[in-house]
Amino acid sequence: MSLVLARIDQRLIHGIVVTQWAGHTKAKRLMVVDDLVSKDENQKAAMRMSKPAGTGMSIIDTQKAITNFNNGKYDNHNVFLIVKEPETIVRLIEGGVKVPKVNIGIMFDGAGKKTVKKMVSVDDKEVADLKKIQALGVPVTFHFVPSDSEEPLETYIK
Repeated sequence: MSLVLARIDQRLIHGIVVTQWAGHTKAKRLMVVDDLVSKDENQKAAMRMSKPAGTGMSIIDTQKAITNFNNGKYDNHNVFLIVKEPETIVRLIEGGVKVPKVNIGIMFDGAGKKTVKKMVSVDDKEVADLKKIQALGVPVTFHFVPSDSEEPLETYIK
């Protein structure tokens, strides 16, 4: 099956991901792709402690994810991918990873960002990257928890 859903969520592995999204996607592997977090043993250890029983977890950098997907390493897994930034998904797609859909969860507010929806603030680069993901043929939706309705990117980002 391989990749079943990609989620942009700056908290990465947390309660909603573990208790709701992992089950909803029938994920057998949670995969965090982040070039900085993949090198931080403390963050990795904390995330691994919250992993649901019977579920694998990978916390790897972008290039390793591209290599592993392209080599078929996850072909027999249901992988739920979580990243902090839309740019990571652009890099994965451009590297040949087949992403079926991108779900926008939580993107924190900060300098140079504007809030477009509760729990989602974006800067110009993030907007451009989200639009690029769609231009590459991958649907992008706002979807905080599985019980919420999915809303297309254009609802909040024109």
